Amino acid sequence: MCGSPSVFLRFCAMSNGRHLSEGDKLPDLPKDGKLRLYSMRFCPYAQRIHLILDAKDIPYHSIYINLGNKPGWFLDKSPTGKVPALELTNESGNPTIIESLIIAEYLDEKYPKRPMYPKDPLLKARDRILIDQFNSVISSMYKIFLQDLEEVPGAITNVVKGLDLYEKELRHRGTEFFNGKQPGMLDYMIWPWCERCDMLPYLVGDKYQLDDKRFEKLIKWRTLMKEDSAVQRSIISGTDHANYIKSRRAGRPDYDMLVIEGKRQRVA
Repeated sequence: MCGSPSVFLRFCAMSNGRHLSEGDKLPDLPKDGKLRLYSMRFCPYAQRIHLILDAKDIPYHSIYINLGNKPGWFLDKSPTGKVPALELTNESGNPTIIESLIIAEYLDEKYPKRPMYPKDPLLKARDRILIDQFNSVISSMYKIFLQDLEEVPGAITNVVKGLDLYEKELRHRGTEFFNGKQPGMLDYMIWPWCERCDMLPYLVGDKYQLDDKRFEKLIKWRTLMKEDSAVQRSIISGTDHANYIKSRRAGRPDYDMLVIEGKRQRVA
């Protein structure tokens, strides 16, 4: 499903917890000081935080939320009702922080081991700009994911034009990853949507394919990202992403389509 047998086993471990709904109680997790990440398995913004936590080897518990039928207590954790939300059990009062980029940067400052940003302030600023500019690519991608191509003319063209900037940046840097020899904040912040590009053949057929010459560096980057240990712990196949999106298009998002029946909520 996700590559090597070891990747499949890690993925299955991630799939054990179902998404909690209205009427479900807050899981009785051990008071072990581990962070608590409120997530949704198919949410790319939540995946950003799984990537940072796993890349930095920060221990945490995952609590999955049914976003279409949230448990009442979840609004105490995330006032906006959105994921990701990170509960800081190591801070007084167990505060919760929200918004993926804010959480990611908090974790990078709080846990300095394996820094995600370059030390140089100018290079860090450049990475933050590129993360922000990727929002335009995300916007066009969602149009393709959630609607028929005939309803969103030009969306694929806009995605391809948006990716030109990142191909140019990789060529300019002359490195395999945007962060150099290993992925960093920019790599992990844009990865979830690049992963989801694998579902496009199942949604639009052969109408979408990156030019291997135009995007030589970016295609190689995607291959290397799939081999990254943090990516492997949360990666989902293109087929499964497509099946989830189809259920969402139908108005019945199947959050638990990958849950292994009979297993308890995952404790990471």
